[in-house]
Amino acid sequence: MQTAPAPIALTMGDPAGIGPEIALKCWAHHRQSLCPGFVFFGSAELLEQEANRLNCKIPIERIQDLSRARNIFPEALPVLDIPLHSPSLPGTPDSRNGTAVIAAIEQAHAAVTAGQASALVTNPIHKDSLYACGFAYPGHTEYLAALSSSEHPPVMMLASERLRVVPVTIHIPLREVPGKLSRAAILHAAEVTHQALLSDFSIKSPRLAVAGLNPHAGESGAMGTEEIETLLPAVKTLRERGLCIEEPQSADSLFHEQARSTYDAVICMYHDQALIPIKTLDFDKAVNVTLGLSIVRTSPDHGTAFNIAGQGKANPSSLLAALEMATSMAYARSQSSVPPHHD
Repeated sequence: MQTAPAPIALTMGDPAGIGPEIALKCWAHHRQSLCPGFVFFGSAELLEQEANRLNCKIPIERIQDLSRARNIFPEALPVLDIPLHSPSLPGTPDSRNGTAVIAAIEQAHAAVTAGQASALVTNPIHKDSLYACGFAYPGHTEYLAALSSSEHPPVMMLASERLRVVPVTIHIPLREVPGKLSRAAILHAAEVTHQALLSDFSIKSPRLAVAGLNPHAGESGAMGTEEIETLLPAVKTLRERGLCIEEPQSADSLFHEQARSTYDAVICMYHDQALIPIKTLDFDKAVNVTLGLSIVRTSPDHGTAFNIAGQGKANPSSLLAALEMATSMAYARSQSSVPPHHD
């Protein structure tokens, strides 16, 4: 007899942001299609206040046993209550609530690790508020890697139905990108991506494309030598290791419809090279996926949006896509004979 899948663990993110609002909207409008549903890790009182502000009669049920969540979800939003230390005002981050934000991440991660939840979805956080209470990580991804005891850095993928992109370098100035690109970094990003496409996306024979760093992929060295010195040797090694991967191509012709039909993911060299095309194609439905962890983790691809918090204007589409993708990935991983690539 097959065991019913566990629910998704959804963190509250910054309580002054749009996380609580979009969580409520996902439950209110999509609970019939979200199976096995999700558990909100965060303040139940915050959700109740936000529901009142939205003038929505959404039943909220505090739980301690996650095994009850699947049965509760169709009728009420299950919450593993993590009280705030200070009342939260929409749009006004408060560092006094940072410990509750961190606790939500820790407890949700622990639930997934223990098998009580099938995947982790994180609402956006405000890092400055967390730094004020001793948070020592650049963001969610690095903190989750530490919680998972990963020896190597995880890999960030942005994914939608139309495109998957993986930047090799992420949050660094553009002038530093050439110096940070290395054969080892490209090998790591490509191999983790390849493994995730097999185990988490059920793609039997993944095809990878590589975006060149320079215009026209360097044009045989006339516009830069990084392709010759770094990218091509990395591609050669990856092919020797059995990956289906193309030589570096000019980024300006990699993202139109016909080109997208030839690959399953693109390895990009820097942040905007990856994020501009996917946000242009699917701004409201792009999902941030962390590859290389022992658990499945996704996140909506937007920030806290303090400027519209508490106004009922927040679009839940990216969170809904993150929940659906996490569910699909967790199922694919449970069915796969290929172990995920993690440390």
